[in-house]
Amino acid sequence: MRAVMALSGGMDSTALLCRLLADGYEVSCISYDYGQKHIIEIERAKANIAYLSTKGISLEHKIVDLSGVMGIFHSALTNDDIDVPEGHYEEEQMKATVVPNRNAIFSSILYGYALSIATKEDTNVIIALGVHSGDHAIYPDCRPEFYDSLGESFAIGNWDSDRISFHLPYVEGDKETILMDALESCAKLDIDFDTIFRNTNTSYNPDTKGRSSGTSGADVERILAFHAIGRQDPVEYVRSWKEVLKGALKAQLRFHVMKENGTERPFSGEYDKHFESGRYYCAECDNLLFSSEAKFDSGCGWPAFSEEVPSAEITQLKDTSHGMVRIEVRCSKCDSHLGHLFHEARGPRYCINSICLNFRGD
Repeated sequence: MRAVMALSGGMDSTALLCRLLADGYEVSCISYDYGQKHIIEIERAKANIAYLSTKGISLEHKIVDLSGVMGIFHSALTNDDIDVPEGHYEEEQMKATVVPNRNAIFSSILYGYALSIATKEDTNVIIALGVHSGDHAIYPDCRPEFYDSLGESFAIGNWDSDRISFHLPYVEGDKETILMDALESCAKLDIDFDTIFRNTNTSYNPDTKGRSSGTSGADVERILAFHAIGRQDPVEYVRSWKEVLKGALKAQLRFHVMKENGTERPFSGEYDKHFESGRYYCAECDNLLFSSEAKFDSGCGWPAFSEEVPSAEITQLKDTSHGMVRIEVRCSKCDSHLGHLFHEARGPRYCINSICLNFRGD
């Protein structure tokens, strides 16, 4: 059985490589230099190819230089003047990491390579890609309908296309699914899981030593996946595992509350019993919302304010969820959920989730 695949050097494609090998495929890998800031990922791919060779597993590995072409594309991953956004991987700002038409370009090269192998070796070939459901929200070229359409287009433009097919085993799964599959594949191949994943890079903004930042959306998604399967990520971060995990969990909670209208647990927030002098800003867009002068201890378990600053102009909406009628409050600048407003005998009470706020002292 023959397969070609894009081996970025990241977690997903590396897990996919292990799965293909465990299933008995002869695999040819292509890594792409497209001018990405995290070019360290190709060195990590090379490291795993070398490690696998010590285990008697030989692979064809080619590196295709597209930096002269794709380096001119507008993306936070290729342009030095655009910062890589930090936070949860499904936040709107993560769209800055999209490289225009990237996967169409990569897939076109893979398709041509697969057809060449099919002709030379007289065999059917799969094109394996590690795209997964966590990619769908931000990256349109990771969705199944994209590859369905792409496969149809390539088939129209080539002879012998019946010998080629896309293989997307993780397309309905997530990073937790991918790691669990990798554990099984590594055991079957008798290779060390931690060594394999130490030789990967997921971070879009590693430091000059190649250590992962732990703050990019891709980092956060990876950290949470390792946490979900009960393992410490073997890759090196700029901070301790305890610290990066805490940051990832905070990003996850912030996304849940501000973008999915969730609520943090009562008495758990950073600002519930916080009464320093200063101002409170929206954690998403830095819009000034409240002054410490309006903050009081309501005993409800969340930060309480008697009024907003006039410039905040917080949006008020009728909320009938959970069998109640309440007033939801949202940031007027970024439309993020903040909490609720209650009109009580003592006056208005803005009940706000701590995770939605950033405080700056006077």
